[in-house]
Amino acid sequence: MSKVKILVADDHEIVRRGLRALLEAQSQWEISAEAVSGREAIEMAKQTTPDVAILDVSMPELNGLEATRQILKALPQTEILILTMHENEQIVREVLDAGARGYVLKSDAGKDLVSAVDALCQHRTFFSSKISDMLLHTYLRHSDDKKVNEVPRGRLTAREREIVQLLAEGKSNKEVATSLNISIKTAETHRTNIMNKLDLRSITELVRYAVRNNIVEP
Repeated sequence: MSKVKILVADDHEIVRRGLRALLEAQSQWEISAEAVSGREAIEMAKQTTPDVAILDVSMPELNGLEATRQILKALPQTEILILTMHENEQIVREVLDAGARGYVLKSDAGKDLVSAVDALCQHRTFFSSKISDMLLHTYLRHSDDKKVNEVPRGRLTAREREIVQLLAEGKSNKEVATSLNISIKTAETHRTNIMNKLDLRSITELVRYAVRNNIVEP
């Protein structure tokens, strides 16, 4: 039987080392690749076609939510496990909407990570107990209102969300264009469209929007 291939993406080396130690203790699993950003995670996933990709939500250049969407678009057979410190209802909702099937808090990784990966290998969902309780509470509270608390950033396209993150991280139009392999004029057009869509008047307001909607960390 071939080994289960696992991609690990987190911008902190010490976290990646810890995850590798936990995962490689399972003889039937192997780390096929590591990544330090969402964009690198996508490229490594395409190169190695992992069975499971473990992604942090907060990563530079492209966050884990956008990376999840793009990995699943390219590799729908890959299961995504989000490993994060965030116990945030909105982020959990976005994770599920993006297509991830697992959500484990970093504080619970020692006891939950192996079980979570095992569940995803069997195409089952897995959530840390705190997240399961949160989901149940949310469902009971809003079962009669499917549109409650819609995420404002849903108005943006996937490319626009990428650009918001890059701009919020301080990238210039030229740097955005280089990062996304588009022309400077196209980057400028996207920036103008984003500001108009969100009714923002300055890059400071854009940064605040990105922080409020968990696109970047404060």
